[in-house]
Amino acid sequence: MRQNRVFVRARVFDPMRLFGPGFLALLILIGAAAQLAADETGERIIKSHGFSEFGALKYPERFAHFDYVNPDAPKGGELSYAAQGTFDSFNPYTRQGRAGERAGEQYESLLYPSYDEPASYYGLVAESLEYPESQDWVIFNLRPEARFSDGTPVTADDVVFSHNILLDQGLQSYAEAVRKRIPKAEALGPHRVKFHFAPDIPRRALITQVGGTPIFSKAWFEADPENRRLDKPRMEPGIGSGPYVLESYDINRRIVYRRNPDYWGDAINVNVGRNNYETIRIEYFSDSIAAMEAFKAGEFTLRQENNSKSWATAYDFPAIQAGHVKKEELPDGDVPPATGFIMNMDRPQFQDPRVREAVQLAFNFEWTNESLQYGLFQQRHSFWEGTPLEATGVPEGRELEILQSLGDKLDPAILTSEPVRAHASDPARQNDRRNLRRAMALLDEAGWSVGSDGVRRNAEGKTLKIEFLSDDPVLDRIVVPFVDNLKVMGIDASYNRIDDAQFTLRRRDRDFDMISGGYRTSLQPSTGLYQQYGMEAAAFSVFNPAGISGPDIEALIDNIVAATDGDELIANVRALDRVLRAKRFMVPTWYLGNHWVAYWDMYEYPANLPPYALGVEDLWWISAEKAAALKASGALR
Repeated sequence: MRQNRVFVRARVFDPMRLFGPGFLALLILIGAAAQLAADETGERIIKSHGFSEFGALKYPERFAHFDYVNPDAPKGGELSYAAQGTFDSFNPYTRQGRAGERAGEQYESLLYPSYDEPASYYGLVAESLEYPESQDWVIFNLRPEARFSDGTPVTADDVVFSHNILLDQGLQSYAEAVRKRIPKAEALGPHRVKFHFAPDIPRRALITQVGGTPIFSKAWFEADPENRRLDKPRMEPGIGSGPYVLESYDINRRIVYRRNPDYWGDAINVNVGRNNYETIRIEYFSDSIAAMEAFKAGEFTLRQENNSKSWATAYDFPAIQAGHVKKEELPDGDVPPATGFIMNMDRPQFQDPRVREAVQLAFNFEWTNESLQYGLFQQRHSFWEGTPLEATGVPEGRELEILQSLGDKLDPAILTSEPVRAHASDPARQNDRRNLRRAMALLDEAGWSVGSDGVRRNAEGKTLKIEFLSDDPVLDRIVVPFVDNLKVMGIDASYNRIDDAQFTLRRRDRDFDMISGGYRTSLQPSTGLYQQYGMEAAAFSVFNPAGISGPDIEALIDNIVAATDGDELIANVRALDRVLRAKRFMVPTWYLGNHWVAYWDMYEYPANLPPYALGVEDLWWISAEKAAALKASGALR
């Protein structure tokens, strides 16, 4: 399910296990089951059941199921959870409108990721793939049995159509990043599709990128091309090949999905033990307080908590005391998203790095954590917190060489300094006076002087204003003290909480000074970095809320995408982490090492949950006996 949760922990992993010593990434090993042939040029062709960006696949050809599933999980029952806000569309591929929960889940892709190995993918709609050692192209062989929910076959023409419509009508940041790298897709037959990759560009992640493209029904779109555009909101759901279809909805109140009884893919190995519910119901609420009351009353039955106060204080109600509701902390082994309070780099008041550093100094994590968040979190410093990709110490070795190669693109201070870390603050005081004095000195240096009214202005007489924009009442108690500290420094700061629809529009249009948000991270970052930090997409990418970019960042992204071994990837990501932190475009906040989950005691999950997914929607299941007992007791209707 889509989560607003931002409190996750970095997984400390062994890079030797992940990458293997001395491998060559241009010959990516696909396990012992990979078959090798040669084309007319003599270049070896690899044919496999899956693909790994680095290293060998864990699961061999014709594996029975993933290790982390329960292959005997029963089918049936209902998953129900809450969403906050509103929805006015079932098209998740446009900047316009707010798509309903799971609107994109009905679309399957050629490959499916493994949850217990990084950047490894196995055939879903595709039963196999073929590519040369050069990775100049890739061919996917589709499963002939794959069907859309209307019973029509999934064909190579549908895959080509999906690729092209995403370039023509999809998000601009995606289209710009993909068009110059993957210029052509062609159907070689009803169940065979080929993607051509542009010459003279790095090959890493191109195969996984096309393998993860959602597959649309060409016939469905072409039956009404004007009303079924990918760049316009619409309430009519599309046709996908996934296990669930939309059953009903009540705008801004409820969405119900039901398992397709004719779903084609139940028996294939990547789906064994997955997709276990008969229905998935999402209840919409205006705020988390109303949602919590509804959960206590059993109006929905599973809640992934994102509020530390609620987790610490709200789970003491009759159903908990009677044992009808279970509260668990389950391990989260993924890399944390880089979350925090994001500054809009298009705003003139944030052009000076001294102003950005001063804004950072106004936030007191220690006091916030101890006084408002029950001491449950840890301070985040890095964009790859707690992993070998995190920059530490003064740069040395290969990382130093990479940074030196950037020449005058780089701030020279980075070469001789430890990476920027979140400042320490006094946990006993909301406004750490030492940090505020330092911040005010920085603002003075930047030319923002305090007037007789206590407000800072520059030489042109313009006031230093910062509006913090939010749509989440949970943030009120966190942001208001931060805004108060900004005011103490002479900044004309305000906190403006608006409704979900306004917030969505203003965030997408980058019409804000500051918001709470984040950037997704990965153990194997690649071409997605262009949408997050790239120069071409900086003006319009919805994945780059700050609009941060620069020639130093761009050069490092190029290096990361071109990396041909694990050591080179790690060194370049560390360099990028160091550069991003030095930009100070975000006030780093916090992370947590667990998932917070509460549920009515009818859910069960595999004994060996995977490190990279909690799997509530596709790995868990309903115990019919427990559900019947809850209803018999009167605890649930």
